[in-house]
Amino acid sequence: MRIGIFFGGPSREREISFAGGKTAFEYLDKSLFEPIPIFVDSFGRFIKLVPDLMYRNEIRDFYPAQANTTGSFKVYIESLPELGREPIPESIGTLLSPSDFKSYFDFAFLAMHGPDCEDGAIQGLLEWYRIPYSGPGLMGSAVGIDKILQNDMIALVNGQQKKSWTLRYSQWIPSEYGILFQVLKKHLGLPLVIKAPHQGSSIGVAIVKEDSPEAFVAAVNQCFFQTELSAEQWQLMDAEEKKVWAQRMANLDEGIGFPVVVNGEESVYHPSQLIATLDEYFEKGLQDIILSSSNAEDQVLIEEFVSGQEFSCGCIQFDNGKPLALPPSEVIKMVEVFDFNAKYKPGASRKRIPVDTTAEKNREIQDMIASVFQQLGITACVRIDGFLTPDGTILLHDPNTIPGMSPTSFIFKQMAEIGLNVTQALTYLVRQSLRERIRLGKNTWALRQLLAKLDQKIVEKRSSPKPEVGILFGASDAEYIAARRKYGQLNASGEVKPVAVLHGADGKYYKLPNPAMFKEFISDIEVLLHGNRNEVLVETAKRAEEITGFYAGTVDYAVHEFENKESIASINDWIVVKVDN
Repeated sequence: MRIGIFFGGPSREREISFAGGKTAFEYLDKSLFEPIPIFVDSFGRFIKLVPDLMYRNEIRDFYPAQANTTGSFKVYIESLPELGREPIPESIGTLLSPSDFKSYFDFAFLAMHGPDCEDGAIQGLLEWYRIPYSGPGLMGSAVGIDKILQNDMIALVNGQQKKSWTLRYSQWIPSEYGILFQVLKKHLGLPLVIKAPHQGSSIGVAIVKEDSPEAFVAAVNQCFFQTELSAEQWQLMDAEEKKVWAQRMANLDEGIGFPVVVNGEESVYHPSQLIATLDEYFEKGLQDIILSSSNAEDQVLIEEFVSGQEFSCGCIQFDNGKPLALPPSEVIKMVEVFDFNAKYKPGASRKRIPVDTTAEKNREIQDMIASVFQQLGITACVRIDGFLTPDGTILLHDPNTIPGMSPTSFIFKQMAEIGLNVTQALTYLVRQSLRERIRLGKNTWALRQLLAKLDQKIVEKRSSPKPEVGILFGASDAEYIAARRKYGQLNASGEVKPVAVLHGADGKYYKLPNPAMFKEFISDIEVLLHGNRNEVLVETAKRAEEITGFYAGTVDYAVHEFENKESIASINDWIVVKVDN
């Protein structure tokens, strides 16, 4: 089956999307699927990308090539609107029309995030052209992108009570900043959590901890994607500092992005143009300027701060559509503010599965996640975040219908605990999404035939034994990370069965189960060597046997100890992982 991997898009999360697209491109089962990279640019054009470009570090490293190889600013293509009318260079790829999609791929794997990407827009386009796609359908996607609507609908499902208030842009009046801050402090208390309602990846999230009107104003402006700049601030910068500031405005992880609207009137597309425009405005005697993203939010959500254990819990489906909540993962933050940069910065957080609480409370979280999944009309897969407060209350928020998809993302860690590696998890997502598209009653028989062919291939693959290849690595984080990557690559090849073997610090050899290859540090594995598997993990894996058995067959969750690697009789070929110090 030809799989078009859609990534990029116009949203602020396009680089996270690129990372997810790489995962799908690298880890899809090559014995079942042919991955076709489809890059969606900021103008919404669909480009069948030259595959080698998938290995670049970020989108701006290859697109637009002519802009980022020269000049003093690194920009996305929306800063050069004239390029939107020019042909796509052959060195980048081939421009596709949606009407031609069927000539290039049979299924669209969506690794895109944010507005236009997981709100039902691209899903609707694909449905119009009868292309099956991954993830939830139109209804689940529409709910999953709107944090204000989510709060109301989750409360209807589980009765949770979380104080919040919605601020419209028309209410954000400078002369009333102070009064508004006092009112919100009285009704919601401090800290205040402020969110842009249509963003993900912790973009547009701010926490106001101190009793500071200035901090409150800066936080709200951040979530409206605007900034206030005074003449004094501008005039204190020299030419180089202005360049650095303008570049930060163009960086989607720290700026508001281009095009920028100046004082609600003039649109500015390029950092150099913005510097010249501000010089001109302030020379005319203006004292303050408001810079706003052309894709600014019209509302921000302001919530009470919730103290407690933060968790994230995925939910998938059985073939009949019934939900299966995966083991909840606790997020242990190592930084004070868990914003976009912290979320994707190594060492900013740790993950623990399941949540450090009773088995009963973990089960309660799973039951609530499954109920919300079903009642909100979400299908195929979702990740829902939440808090477990000190008094035992569970508060849910932010269903994520296209979870982040790096190989060590929450969803893959949790699916590993029911026995699926990344490649098998991706196969599940393609297959179950196809099953859910059939339920829509559009192009039904063609999709049934496509599903039948895929099922036949999956069964043939599962019933054909493959030679085991041992991946031997030592007790260091560097060797473990390298072994984890090799483990994923071999699974994706579809030709062999990789088996991870740890040469422990005690000199013994440990044949590891699949879940062990989804931990963060070698110390996490060492804890597993002689401990018992948590009962919540055992129970969830048992419930998931119908799913796991179809994609992976019988799964062994035990750690097996050997005196030497030659004692592991099932392995004939070895890959020894070595990492230079």
